[in-house]
Amino acid sequence: MATFGGNANQVAARRRLVALSLAAVCLGCGGGVVLAQAPNGAAQTLLTQHDTLGQQLLHNAFARPLVLQSTETAHGMRGDIYALMPYPFATVSTALQDPQQWCEVMILHLNTKYCHAVTGPQGPVLNVNIGTKTPQELTQAARVALGYNVAAAEPDYFEVQLHAADGPLGTSDYRIALEAVALPNKQTFLHLTYSYSANLAGKLAMQVYLSTAGSSKVGFTVTGEPVDGQPTYIDGVRALVERNTMRYYLAIDSYLGTAQAAPSERFERSLQAWFTASERYPRQLHEIEQPAYLTMKRAEYVRQQTAQ
Repeated sequence: MATFGGNANQVAARRRLVALSLAAVCLGCGGGVVLAQAPNGAAQTLLTQHDTLGQQLLHNAFARPLVLQSTETAHGMRGDIYALMPYPFATVSTALQDPQQWCEVMILHLNTKYCHAVTGPQGPVLNVNIGTKTPQELTQAARVALGYNVAAAEPDYFEVQLHAADGPLGTSDYRIALEAVALPNKQTFLHLTYSYSANLAGKLAMQVYLSTAGSSKVGFTVTGEPVDGQPTYIDGVRALVERNTMRYYLAIDSYLGTAQAAPSERFERSLQAWFTASERYPRQLHEIEQPAYLTMKRAEYVRQQTAQ
């Protein structure tokens, strides 16, 4: 695992190492060789964030190098995850700059019932159905058309944005964004954002959920002193966005972890990995038992191979 934090000289040395490592990357182009430049502005910003979060990445309750943040404003909800990934940047970049591969990621999420990539007038679109945590007909699940955009693709950095003007259950400005930067030692630093706004109907629907089925649900942020030896976690809408942000992150991590598997085995392995990872946080993420999850997802995966 990489060493985080450190004094100013160590930080500067690490950044020089990143720049030198990236400068050694070359791209074949018409028989010529193009050397990667030093980190661009966005890449440098993400590297700075990596340094800033160094101690939190090392010491946290997740038992992995991960920082989760959430915010609630008058305009909507947002969850952010920053994580050190034990995969080479090339592996991460290749896997997550392909719309169809994003569907391989999205379907792992408990509430994703369907995902199929198509080409729209403005470029790739992911048609995603979001519904319940149990088997469901697509006609009963909300359809979200996520526009897919590769905002940046550099030898050391990339950013992908998924956006829908209208989301499920009265939400709008529905966004999933991912950026990643190369680190030394075949590692990658990743930043995932999940956010949305909600109209009055959406807010009312969330309040109904939070007062009924979601009344006992909590997030990951600790808000107070332990009670009976157990941490006091955030609840309400911030807890909701934290759980979903974590589920998307675990889907990305589970998919990346199967990069070396045979294509015929990759989906099954990623399913197993996602459920196992989710169960490490049962207070927040446990919903159904493994056999039910696997059976449901296998059927949904078969269904999404055809445009619906």
